[in-house]
Amino acid sequence: MTTTDAPLLLARDGAVATIRFNRPTALNAIDVPMANAFLAAARELAADKSVRAVLMSGAGKGFMAGGDLGVLSADPKQGAADLIDPLHEALTVLDRMDAPLIAQVHGVAAGAGLSMMLQADFVLAAEGTRFNLAYVNIGTSCDVGASWALPRLVGMRRALEIAMLGDTYDAVAAERMGLINRVVPAAELEAEALALAHRLAKGPTVALGNLRRLMRGSLGRDLAGQLDAESAAFQACAATDDFRIGLDAFFARKPAAFTGR
Repeated sequence: MTTTDAPLLLARDGAVATIRFNRPTALNAIDVPMANAFLAAARELAADKSVRAVLMSGAGKGFMAGGDLGVLSADPKQGAADLIDPLHEALTVLDRMDAPLIAQVHGVAAGAGLSMMLQADFVLAAEGTRFNLAYVNIGTSCDVGASWALPRLVGMRRALEIAMLGDTYDAVAAERMGLINRVVPAAELEAEALALAHRLAKGPTVALGNLRRLMRGSLGRDLAGQLDAESAAFQACAATDDFRIGLDAFFARKPAAFTGR
């Protein structure tokens, strides 16, 4: 996409793809065109094996203020389906990729914006960012995977507190609770997020993909099942070029230059 008024902008910087939510006058609240554009972008990136890291960000003053309540108020049931269905499919597509997902968050992450952020493998947030799950404040439960991610990130009791009280948290509190990885100065956020994305993109992509799937699936398995999953993943990694590159680099005592294959 090249037009600045598109609801979502997709850009490439080498092996790093950036998804930028682009409704700045609405704090990037998700409407139906944005939800559909997000799904189209996810499918495009999943089909491109040269993508080795994905960075999500928001244009303007905030990451994302949630779903567009105008869509929901016009026709609550159909509006919810029109927003949720493509968003959930997009996140499922991104989750199946080997490429890590990084969220670059500033200003506000609320409602579906917070839910979206929670799906990332890494989250960097600018100082001054505010976080609120918010759904309970409009009388609804959550979507976009919040109920899956929150207990895994912060534990059940804290997850229920965040979800059921609808309180706002600052970036320091969010880092302390485990909602985000790191707080950075606002002026440095974009550079730090891009540097992290490039660092990950230079890594062994298949191994990173297996690591994210092993971690995400671990709470759904007993130990024996997890050991089996680890064995299968390790053997799959052992068949890659990157494994041989890593071994050669180790024995040569030099940094590995992984190819992503």
